[in-house]
Amino acid sequence: MQRTAEGRGPVRYGPPAPQPGLPVLPELTAVIAAAAERSAPEPPGGGEPVREAACRHWGRRGLPTAPENVAAGPGAPALLLALLGAYGGDVMLPRPCPAWWTPQVRLLGRRAYHVPTPAACGGIPDPYALLETVRRVRAEGGDPRVLLLSVADDPTATVPPPEMLREACEAAGDAGLFVVSDESWRDTVHRPHDTLVLSPAEMLPDQAAVLIDLSGALLPAGWPAAVVRFPGTPRGTWLRARTLDILTATGAMVAGPVAGAAAYALDEPDAVAGRAHAAAALHGAVAAAAHRELLAVGALARPPQAGRHLYADLTPLRAGLARQGVRDAMELEDYLGGRLGAPTPGGQRFADELGALRVRLSTGPLLGATPQERLAALGAPDPLGLPHVRRSLDLLGSVLAGLTS
Repeated sequence: MQRTAEGRGPVRYGPPAPQPGLPVLPELTAVIAAAAERSAPEPPGGGEPVREAACRHWGRRGLPTAPENVAAGPGAPALLLALLGAYGGDVMLPRPCPAWWTPQVRLLGRRAYHVPTPAACGGIPDPYALLETVRRVRAEGGDPRVLLLSVADDPTATVPPPEMLREACEAAGDAGLFVVSDESWRDTVHRPHDTLVLSPAEMLPDQAAVLIDLSGALLPAGWPAAVVRFPGTPRGTWLRARTLDILTATGAMVAGPVAGAAAYALDEPDAVAGRAHAAAALHGAVAAAAHRELLAVGALARPPQAGRHLYADLTPLRAGLARQGVRDAMELEDYLGGRLGAPTPGGQRFADELGALRVRLSTGPLLGATPQERLAALGAPDPLGLPHVRRSLDLLGSVLAGLTS
């Protein structure tokens, strides 16, 4: 992640999504290589194979879907930009939220209003705060129409409990908001048998769209592809058509070979499903160990439940950080990034308060410095016992301990 004295804030210096740090599956490489001679892009919104594969993907998760209610695009940002542009109005978002959400809203000339999350989780707004914020914004002349949320959250790495998600959805329904649920990290849950993940589309079937960036769990980040599920209603049909108009106007089509790989991954053959499950378990084990290091020095963090990261609040270490010249989240990301040798974006990147000493720590760099080391961690019965993983965790612990002395 680049930093310059004059360019720390612009979007182009923002943090990328946490990466798995693992080599591309050979089976995926074979699929994309077989389609490498295909020069034509997909049609706007994606061809039938990728849309039908997305329908099967959602069907296995209890969301029956028809291909005419699906659109594909070259990554979640392009698809979300088109969807928000099509729907219109201002957007409500949780605080904190993924670093790329707010710029999408502002690029369209819309206003983004951030609502605090519940104490127990991130990804969704507190329902009472949402209703009050919507009331106030409308009284001041704003036009909130959309709520953007996540059921497996970046940056907080949490999964909203079903009852809290339901309350947030009920509040959105009462406020007349259309819900866009980013479910890119849904299949990176660390303990899938112990963590129930629901979708707003189950609770508000006529009033919610579901967005999946396939690089969240299924494809490498360099192969951009995403799918969105629209409600099977006249309003959903209208919204999909308007979204396709914008995708067409902006040339946001999925590359042909990538579409083939996306369809293959969405069908979750054994190799893809096995890698996704193993990677989620590995990142979960390392995230839990990093969480223990944070708690040992008195820092705060919700227990990580999904993804390849965790969100740490180092406010209890403010005195030690101040001795190092660290007084806000921007200085904290530079301090920790320099000592850990890996990006540690501060909370200001995620629409959090600059004065709050919060950072997102990624687990990918803790798996090893080379592809061979990371693959060894993936296949190890006890990855935390590997010397290179232990060294990474020990470094994190020693950097944090240095702030308490």
